[in-house]
Amino acid sequence: MSGNINKMPKVKKVAIVAPNASISKQTNWPIGFWWAELTHPYWEFIENGLEVSIFSPEGGALSPDGYSDPEDASGYSAHDLISLGFKKSPIHSKLIENTGKLGTLKVDDYDAIFLTGGQSPMYTFIDNTELHSIFAKFYEAGKVSAAVCHATCILLKAKTSDGKLLVEGKTWTGFADSEEAYADNFVGQKIQPFWIETEAKKIQNTNFITGGMFKPFAIRDGHLITGQQQYSGTPAAKLVLEALGI
Repeated sequence: MSGNINKMPKVKKVAIVAPNASISKQTNWPIGFWWAELTHPYWEFIENGLEVSIFSPEGGALSPDGYSDPEDASGYSAHDLISLGFKKSPIHSKLIENTGKLGTLKVDDYDAIFLTGGQSPMYTFIDNTELHSIFAKFYEAGKVSAAVCHATCILLKAKTSDGKLLVEGKTWTGFADSEEAYADNFVGQKIQPFWIETEAKKIQNTNFITGGMFKPFAIRDGHLITGQQQYSGTPAAKLVLEALGI
């Protein structure tokens, strides 16, 4: 019996990194993480037997973007039953009330890293060199390195140990300009301080592509995985599983 136990495959571990709360300098709105970009990948990972830990740059409690809340008065995400279930579960809701601090995340302890978006990353991830470094260390260790939606903004600046942009020679995606324009028109003002696709197109020797506007879209280039927006969390998570051989 003990011999069989010793031969059991090692459980794969994923570190999800979500943004802490901030205030938008464009709109003065409170901003944070996007529910679906955390809960849908979490569900996909757990359902496939992975072990998941949730971190944030500052640690502690997370705050969601209002429009991502399935109970928000706007009704924008009322369809999101996975996030509603996560939010209502006493066990799962505690996971975002006490996230681990990024500085305690040890690359050797995990098989993959998965960055979730929301509006906050455009302020809290873009110049966070600690986060850039940890993501690059995962990547250079040959571990699965994933980011979705506005969390992909770090790929505009994250560099490998040789000083080159991590996305040099890579094909990747992120929140599209068409989606930014739609969002701006929806609320009647400019929301983001910059647009990821616009900035990515300025980078030489990288290939930034997008799928349909607000359509699920994720791509894998080696062990780098990126998802376009809030509907791309599950497709990105499935690519993580594929890259892990699950």
